[in-house]
Parts: sequence; structure tokens; C-alpha cells
Amino acid sequence: MIQYATEVEAADGLKKAYLDLKAEISKVIVGQDDVVRLLLTSIFCEGHSLLVGVPGLAKTLLIHSLSSALHLDFSRIQFTPDLMPSDILGAETLDKDRNFKFIKGPIFSNIILADEINRTPPKTQAALLEAMQEYSVTLAGQNYELQKPFFVLATQNPIEQEGTYPLPEAQLDRFMFNIKLDYPSYENELEIVKNTTSNVKNKINSIITGEQIQYFQQLVRKVPVADNVVEYAVSLVHKTRPESPQAPQIAKDYLEWGAGPRASQFLVLGAKCNALMNGKYSPDIEDVQAIAKPTLRHRIVRSFKAEAEGYSEDRIIEELL
Repeated sequence: MIQYATEVEAADGLKKAYLDLKAEISKVIVGQDDVVRLLLTSIFCEGHSLLVGVPGLAKTLLIHSLSSALHLDFSRIQFTPDLMPSDILGAETLDKDRNFKFIKGPIFSNIILADEINRTPPKTQAALLEAMQEYSVTLAGQNYELQKPFFVLATQNPIEQEGTYPLPEAQLDRFMFNIKLDYPSYENELEIVKNTTSNVKNKINSIITGEQIQYFQQLVRKVPVADNVVEYAVSLVHKTRPESPQAPQIAKDYLEWGAGPRASQFLVLGAKCNALMNGKYSPDIEDVQAIAKPTLRHRIVRSFKAEAEGYSEDRIIEELL
């Protein structure tokens, strides 16, 4: 059982765990500090993340490295057009005594890598919905609890759209963050090439256990937050809704739909965790701003005018901030 003398000590423990995890992952992953910060934020907030980036940016390697550092069960599911829900959830089969026996699928792990989640039809994508929201799976009238901590970390390729199935809005909303991976800088790419073309293999050590993660998840929820920070987060979400009295002209011109209440909840939770990881004991408005783009970019729907004029989700969010 994890015990700290005070909650201040526990908060310092979370910061240390974050720094240790970041250092361990950086043995393999070069120059993705912001992505690692957001992934760990979503994990400490009991959320799921969607990673969007072109092929070759080490999305899969990053999640694999993260699972190694977290000492958790890990399952990778390669999403394909012929993947069935039973391939994810499991299925009932007849045993040698002709009794039905449930064989668990790969969803029964702590970390699920849903690789190229938009390559599978909506029926199979929907198989993840209950697991992501309720932390359980229902099959043939039986409910099976998933072991916590449980995270879905999904990847998506933004270039190839032929033969893909866009995630429905209801499922996108289940992801705490939509994290964009950019190309590495020249210096980082030099280091990546040197590291990956030699015969030296860096081993990632386990830093924290599932029990510690659950403890820190509870700690994040206990962090006090000032009313003005909550008001700022809720006001920011309201500004994304074109019909809201608080909506500025840019939202009315360039947005069809705004973010829902889940965005406000994740903004406040994420701000609390961001504050702890930076050594603060209560979040301020800067902590909300630090996670605004990944929290909102997949929850707003641009209008035709925005697409025609080249207004990206990030540009709209920047102006709202």
C-alpha cells in the first residue's frame, strides 16, 4: 500500500514519477517531450488519448515504451477492415465438455494500443465504446469488469483517408486528448538516426506500478482549484459553441458545433495534473491553456467557410484563447 505522510509529499511524489518516466522514455524516444507530457497527463487523469501523425514518427514505439515504463499489461490491436468486435472483446467457445467458456480478448489488458483505429468499420470501433466509458465489457448478457488502470491509446494516420472510417463524434469525445505528432527537428532526427542504426539497444526500466498510478489518479482529483480557473475553463468551452451568448464572432463564422461538457471536465482535470507535474499544488489559468488544444481540437466541428479559408482547429482555438 502506498503511503505518503502528507498530500504535499504525495504531490511531490507525482512530480518525481513524471520526471522519472520522462527520463526513462527519452532513452528510446527523442524530442517528443510535449507528447510524453500529454500522454502521462491523460494517464494520471484516467483518460484515453488519440495520437495523430504521419507514418514513421514512432507513435507505436512511444506507446510500447510507455507501457514498459509503467509496468502494466499491454495489448496491441492492429485495426483492419476485416476486424470483428469478437477479435477485440473475446468470444464464447465450447470446451471439451461441451460447455460454453468465455475466452478473453486483447481488451482485457491495462494499456490497449489501438493501432490505426480508423481502418476498421464503425461496428468494430463501437466495440471499444463501453470499455472506454464504463471500464467493462458486456457479451451474451454477461458483464465483465476490466482491470484498472485501463487506458486506450489509439493512433491515426492523417494522410491516407482512402479505405478508412472516420471515428464517430461520440467516440472521439471519449478521448481526453487528441495529440498531434510533428516531424522531428533536424538535430533530433540526427540523434534518432544515430540511435536506430547502431546495434545498441536501450532497455526501459519499470518506474511505477498500476497501484501507484491509481493512487496518483485519486490524488489529482483531490487537488483544490480556484473558482476563477473553473470559470475560465467553462467559459472557454462555451466560446466554442456558435449559438452560445459567449461565442465570439470567429466561433459563429467558422464553427458548426462546439465542445460538450466533457471538455470542461477534462480541462479542469488536466489543469490539476499539469500543475502537479510542474511542482504547483493548485492549477492556474496557464495550466488550462497548456492543455486546451489537445482537449478541444477533436471536439469542435469546423464550418465549410473555415475549411475554404484554411482555418484549422488549432488556429481557431488559439484565437479563442
